[in-house]
Amino acid sequence: MPTKIEDAAALIADARLARTPLALLPDALRPADEATAYAVQARVHERLAEDRYGRRIGWKIGCTTPVMQTYLGIPNPCGAGLFEGTTHRSGATVSAAGFIQLGIECEIAVRLGRDLEPGAAPFRAEDMAGAVESVMAAIELVDDRYADWRKTDTPTLIADDFFAAGSVLGAPHSLDDVPDLATLTGVTRINGAEVARGRGADVLGHPFNALAWLANSLAGRGSRLRAGEIVLTGSLVETRWLKPGDAVEIEITGLGSVTMTVSE
Repeated sequence: MPTKIEDAAALIADARLARTPLALLPDALRPADEATAYAVQARVHERLAEDRYGRRIGWKIGCTTPVMQTYLGIPNPCGAGLFEGTTHRSGATVSAAGFIQLGIECEIAVRLGRDLEPGAAPFRAEDMAGAVESVMAAIELVDDRYADWRKTDTPTLIADDFFAAGSVLGAPHSLDDVPDLATLTGVTRINGAEVARGRGADVLGHPFNALAWLANSLAGRGSRLRAGEIVLTGSLVETRWLKPGDAVEIEITGLGSVTMTVSE
């Protein structure tokens, strides 16, 4: 393991585990490009898995919608890890104390039914339906854990899983039982009031475009999407930030709703 990658991963993982805002990395350790960023990210995942995060069980795709690309100032999608220890079921109570600044995003999530081997790349959106076992509404948990994210370079954000902090998953549905994912509408409500609304088509035109992007990104790194993994395909709406006492509901047509509350 190159020393710079290991040292950068240590700084990122240690800050995350200690819930300490991540400052800008020293110039000598800052990933120079996305390829290096994903190498650091892989080592960060290994470090997190040794602690309360547990094993990685899937992926989150960030920056898949115009609203999020504009909000974060990044023109292309990004991949991040999803972990067993930070994955919850609908109705969960999530403690704000476990985050620096807890936020949520409205997501269409899928569970893979088979491996997508690197040798089969490049993958297309139309290849994805046959690989998906089920689909569900999901709340992505995000955390503004940066001293100043607007000054943090994109490769460092990728290395630190790009705000990703967990998920709350709704009930699974067969693709055969739901409308075309591009046509689905997602609504975010906080304390009963609608605060955001978006459509599946806002995610790169179709959530399966995002899924194909992730499969190709992993294949380019010699890795793969695996059967049983969960993928959050991208937020339909802009991030919303929460405080203790908030009650959240995300409802997606055809997929039902998923809820959570925030404790101290």
